[in-house]
Amino acid sequence: MDGETLARVAYLGVILVALGGWVMVEFRQRMGQALRMGMAWGLIFIGMMAGYGLWSDIRHDVMPRQMVTEAGVVEVPIAPDGHYYLTLQINGTAVPFMVDTGASGMVLGVDDAARLGIDPDSLDFRGEAMTANGVVRTAQVSLPVVELGPFRNEGFRAYVTEGEMPGSLLGMDYLGQFRMEFADGQLILRQ
Repeated sequence: MDGETLARVAYLGVILVALGGWVMVEFRQRMGQALRMGMAWGLIFIGMMAGYGLWSDIRHDVMPRQMVTEAGVVEVPIAPDGHYYLTLQINGTAVPFMVDTGASGMVLGVDDAARLGIDPDSLDFRGEAMTANGVVRTAQVSLPVVELGPFRNEGFRAYVTEGEMPGSLLGMDYLGQFRMEFADGQLILRQ
């Protein structure tokens, strides 16, 4: 143990002794009550730590997701960051997209393209797209099957971007086939 670590341990020890001393003086006639309170706060702390650790596993069950109604209407709740996210099935693979009404096409990030079996190294990046981060090169691809609930497109044109982009964008080429409505914190898509 180096000197800095030893000093920190000693400092924490002094704090624990002071806190323990206060508990002994304050609850000297009621030690049972002090133990119950200590256990209750300990369980609260453990519960909060467990919830924090499990959040990545349970957030999809707790946070609202897109829903397809019996009438074939797609309802997408607004995310905490203020965007709308749709998950499309492309050739049977779920691909999450951020809805971008300012984008003209469906743009796949390199990672999503690779998950779909598209080798980015084999693409010819001849196209260009203007983005908020400047001009990026793109390659056009054709997606055999794109599905959103009951809606199905075959041979859908998309673009793979060569630039750094976390995730993929869903632009107006795809969204234009729907009547879009923004109401009550939801994006509602109808055909």
